[in-house]
Amino acid sequence: MQQDNDPRSGPDRQAAARDTSAGSRFQAGGPLLTRRSMMKALGLGGAAAVAGPVLVTGCSSSSGRTSIVLEETKPEVIPYFDNLVAKFNASQKSISVTHDSTSSLIAEFVRGNPPDIDCDNYNLTTSIFVARGVLANLADLPQAKTIEPNIQALVTQYASYKGETSVLPYSVAAEGVIYNPDLFDKVGVSAVPTTWSEFLAVCEKFKSANITPIYQTYGDTWTTQQGLFDYTVGGMIDVDAFYRGLNAAGTNLGPNSPVSFEKDFTAPCQKMLSLAPYFNDNAISKHYADGNTAFAAGQAGMYMQGPWAVGQVLQINPKLKMGTFPLPATDDPAQTKCRANLDLAIWLPRSQGAAQRAAAIQFLGYLMQPSVVNAYNQANLAFSPLKNAPPQQSPLISGLQKYVSSGAFYQGAGTYVPLTIPVGNFIQEMMLTGNVSGFTSSMDGAFKRLAIRTSA
Repeated sequence: MQQDNDPRSGPDRQAAARDTSAGSRFQAGGPLLTRRSMMKALGLGGAAAVAGPVLVTGCSSSSGRTSIVLEETKPEVIPYFDNLVAKFNASQKSISVTHDSTSSLIAEFVRGNPPDIDCDNYNLTTSIFVARGVLANLADLPQAKTIEPNIQALVTQYASYKGETSVLPYSVAAEGVIYNPDLFDKVGVSAVPTTWSEFLAVCEKFKSANITPIYQTYGDTWTTQQGLFDYTVGGMIDVDAFYRGLNAAGTNLGPNSPVSFEKDFTAPCQKMLSLAPYFNDNAISKHYADGNTAFAAGQAGMYMQGPWAVGQVLQINPKLKMGTFPLPATDDPAQTKCRANLDLAIWLPRSQGAAQRAAAIQFLGYLMQPSVVNAYNQANLAFSPLKNAPPQQSPLISGLQKYVSSGAFYQGAGTYVPLTIPVGNFIQEMMLTGNVSGFTSSMDGAFKRLAIRTSA
């Protein structure tokens, strides 16, 4: 997940940095990329060094320690990882870890010098490296066996390579509807809604009390995409199954294909639009910072954002009480799920010197200790990926715990879309015009064109 000053580095590194090309389409069974489309997907020329597993990184220092580089670039936790690295370095005399928080991963692969170990957001961009097979297989490490299978599956929903375990989840961000408990009490709502009908009833109570039920910020397209759109779609359909079907349809995507945006997204989008009467006025002119400020000031009962916004709101109003619940998009509580993404995940490059590989694995073992990974997630409003991890204690997000524990979560529908398809702009237009068919036809057309280009 996230308390970013730059929301794109947290909520959607998946919405803002998930891909760079029309060549990024994957399925859980393996990569759909040719070598040529891989280069295009990474924005690289045909002679790029990433083309083959000949990467060597790291070196041994003159002090006798093996020097390795950890890359971790999530801004608000850089000091946290600085501290972890310092503790590790002080605990032994054979390895020296340097924390790199500024490098460009793609550029490093191009130069043939990727980091020895990476702990960063896992998204569609990262999955390119999985699909290409340039990441090490970690399946035999004991730490791989400590991950909850439902959480590990979030990796292969974007890409896989020959059944290998290329990425180990480290931190799960779960997202839902942030709410103000004091305002809930004020309008007479004693419990969070668990069905769509109950959710609408809550909205009506706020509206009757002349309090904005839900604050929206159309001005930043990622906010509507990550929240309102992803929550409604993910609460009604199997997002991963949809995109697997979409990729399978390929160039045959159309009225007769088993899945399409027209067939599968029309009902969720109509439901999403039905909430518009409960939004603040002038949502089109409001931006992420406006939403945080308004919610901090008690101007709305609910806010469709993730934990990254919680930190921003608390900076404005440290005394504000908040909680989070998943949007119940149907009238069957058993179908309710929350949005989730791998806010941090660990991987190693496939080709390293033996000493660097051994040192990286030792440091990985340190980071993946339950006492370390669980403490990180408790401190940063996230959920541990480990089996039998202690529940998240913070009341700010603990309302999502049972959904994470039971695997009742989905990766956002917008996170599967490459940046060459401006899904956020399409959503914004739909919210302003109410034209659902225009949105679904635009998305179907864009994905068919993508399939045509990448099949050439």
